[in-house]
Amino acid sequence: MTDSSRHVACVGGIVFDPDGRLLLVRRANEPGRGLWSVPGGRVEAGESEHEAVVRELAEETGLTVVPGRLAGVVLRGPYRIADYLCTLATGDGIPRAGDDATDARFVDRADYATLAVVEGLTETLGGWDCLPRT
Repeated sequence: MTDSSRHVACVGGIVFDPDGRLLLVRRANEPGRGLWSVPGGRVEAGESEHEAVVRELAEETGLTVVPGRLAGVVLRGPYRIADYLCTLATGDGIPRAGDDATDARFVDRADYATLAVVEGLTETLGGWDCLPRT
């Protein structure tokens, strides 16, 4: 069993629009600066993982989400990232890059295939059946 106290607690949000496109952000900071990934970040002190997902997605994409079930957990260097399936809550559903992101958009399969994504993202999302559906 992995000792999670050795890792920085992080979360990510896996969000699909009504057309089955996946929400991605282009990272503004390391790790993975300039590469595309699901939005997310560190869990702050006193915050639950669900609270962190809601906050991080609002900061990075301007979208309000409702976190659902845990899709899975990945370890990347010092980071333990718990990725949650989320649904859009309210608003126009148009992502706007914010804190820690230089771009944010919903992508279909064809778009996804052209993007430079963070290491291991495609394999991980594919294993969880969370790649773009259209």
